[in-house]
Amino acid sequence: MTSLSRRGRWRASLEEMPSEAWRLLRRPSSVLADALSRQPDYELAHVSRVTTDLLVYQVDENYTPLVRFISDGKDAKVDRLSTRQQAQLHRYELANGLLRYRVDPGDPPRVVVPNDKDLKYAILLEAHDAPISGHLGREKTYQAVSQTFWWPRMNKWVAHYIKTSFGHASAPLQSLPMPADCWKSMSLDFVFGLPADDKGNTGILVFVCRLSKMYHLAPVCDKVTGKQAAQLSLDSVFCYHGLPETIVYD
Repeated sequence: MTSLSRRGRWRASLEEMPSEAWRLLRRPSSVLADALSRQPDYELAHVSRVTTDLLVYQVDENYTPLVRFISDGKDAKVDRLSTRQQAQLHRYELANGLLRYRVDPGDPPRVVVPNDKDLKYAILLEAHDAPISGHLGREKTYQAVSQTFWWPRMNKWVAHYIKTSFGHASAPLQSLPMPADCWKSMSLDFVFGLPADDKGNTGILVFVCRLSKMYHLAPVCDKVTGKQAAQLSLDSVFCYHGLPETIVYD
């Protein structure tokens, strides 16, 4: 069978359909179909790392002389630095466009954060309020931030942020991003109060692919544990579709 004869049959079949049955569905309105037609392996990986530029420090009057001193090398004039900076000069270094600071000689260098209130709050927000952070307390938040960043009186900044963050208004709800492939993102939920089956189960654990809306159901008792739910996820979903990248649960 040739491709010409195949296209001829398609054309004949389509001509029988009324013209009003055809409607152009533009790409913004066809999100689900567009996602299903895309090959996720072709997507570029998203790589994130700490980057900045020395120009950021040049607008900070505290660090401008210090950056110039380290950049000038042998031609630098130490009298341009404050007494405190001169005493701690051995703790600073420039690397890959970043000003770094060592709290102790044996510690790894931390990125020096300019005197920018918005930038500092953004770092604290990421360390404390991000979904993977779990709303850490003051000490753990300080430890998480201080592993990478440093600025004067950072401990007081963290303490103030933790003290006041619980009173902040919640951010507006946002739609979850569309998954790139089937079963890359899965939602799960429990439904209880059903008639008991022959094994005494009165509920079901529902697994739904957020892209294709395909689902799996697993019977559970009303006292199901987290370990049992994890095993059901392995037996009902992961062994067929692999491990999802994200799991959504209310």
